[in-house]
Amino acid sequence: MRRAVLLVSLLVVAACARERVNPMLASGEHRLAVHGGSIWYKVTNLSNGHRAAVVLLHGGPGFNSFYLKPLEDLADDRPVIRYDQLGAGKSDTTSDTTMFNIAHFVAELDSLRAHLGVERWHVYGHSWGTILALEYYRAHPDRVLSLGFGSPVFDLPAFETYVRGLLPTLSDSAQRAIRRGEATQTYDSPSYQNAFNEFIGLYVTRHPVPADMESTFTTVNQGIYMYMQGPSEFTIVGTLKLYKVTDFLPSIGVPALLTVGEFDEVGPDLVRSHAALIPGARFELIPGAGHLTSWDNREVNTRVVREFLRGADSSVATR
Repeated sequence: MRRAVLLVSLLVVAACARERVNPMLASGEHRLAVHGGSIWYKVTNLSNGHRAAVVLLHGGPGFNSFYLKPLEDLADDRPVIRYDQLGAGKSDTTSDTTMFNIAHFVAELDSLRAHLGVERWHVYGHSWGTILALEYYRAHPDRVLSLGFGSPVFDLPAFETYVRGLLPTLSDSAQRAIRRGEATQTYDSPSYQNAFNEFIGLYVTRHPVPADMESTFTTVNQGIYMYMQGPSEFTIVGTLKLYKVTDFLPSIGVPALLTVGEFDEVGPDLVRSHAALIPGARFELIPGAGHLTSWDNREVNTRVVREFLRGADSSVATR
């Protein structure tokens, strides 16, 4: 009799667990209407388990989430939400500069959360996505379980100084092309673009898959990138040029992970110094990788993020 009661209890618990599965987090591709157009998003959920979802915020601004696709490997643990910010990728394009600002992208991200019916989620950003992740946390700290910062850029002036320090490692012809392009403010010449590509091969992605590279760069919105960043990684003239939030980092009150590639354009030592400002933050150097760690060392990058998220789940459960 006791065993029968126990069995019934277990069945009830299992049934309740099934009912708690959020149908909006079933695997699939969708679109969501937001201010200014519609955005594309994809949910990958291979486990149908109950670990908290993680949302992936791509870099740029104006790029797309394709290069973050390797992190969908995390979907055997939890729902993974990957989306393209308005203006680029598979989302609607736009040239409206009134939406090329942090506040717009923070509101857009929270629209996605509300649409999916997620109360709190893990937020993982890469490059410009780390700015978006941090600013989202500042606006909605109660909706964030943890923060993952891949190749973070919390001090654009310091980042620019570091990147400019890498230019002497380029070929003489590339250095001349950069000086000429910046002096004349003409950045679309073949020589400047070749110099940009040389820099990318050393410090952005060292082991790209050509087809993936093409898929990523064919849907870039250069208008957003130019407006907020500039014509390249090393010529920063956009609205983010003076962005610096190091004073806020000690105020982060959720588990935080900071990763950086061994040859990353953002500078391992700079990222390490920012990690030291965040209480209890975990710092990880991804060996052999440039800026796009999800491409250059997929196995280690995914393992590090997976371990961090599991640890953050445990931290939340014990609070």
